[in-house]
Amino acid sequence: MSETQTSLMNQQLDALLYQETNLIANLANASALINDTYDDLNWAGFYLYNPATDELDLGPFQGKVACMHIKPGAGVVGTAFADQQAHRVANVHEFPGHIACDSASNSEIVVPITKGDRKIGVLDIDSPSLDRFTTDNEVELVEFVKILVQHID
Repeated sequence: MSETQTSLMNQQLDALLYQETNLIANLANASALINDTYDDLNWAGFYLYNPATDELDLGPFQGKVACMHIKPGAGVVGTAFADQQAHRVANVHEFPGHIACDSASNSEIVVPITKGDRKIGVLDIDSPSLDRFTTDNEVELVEFVKILVQHID
């Protein structure tokens, strides 16, 4: 997929969220779209930053039960939020400080969600397979978040 080519999933996201600005509704449909599009997942969803508690709180998701709160800098989710970089981890058990919300998760990709200077949270996707996520997946999901942010007030 070239930089100028938008994936079908990302085109679907943009159409799905057209003229909708409700954050929870948009995140719920976005997590369902990822879960329907990607195979070999056990979790696809969002953590939202709560400045009052300085934590990432569980948001809309598809999959198994999850951690309710994650501190910035903790695990893959907190690290991606803290450094505002996408993290693609082939084996989460080798990631320093990994938080095992689901012991069946073996690989993970996390993309921070920011609008302007406001840190909103992260997109988090887990797989039971090692090394599940490719560079192309990362590129697609970074674009996915950019499209999503366009639909957040």
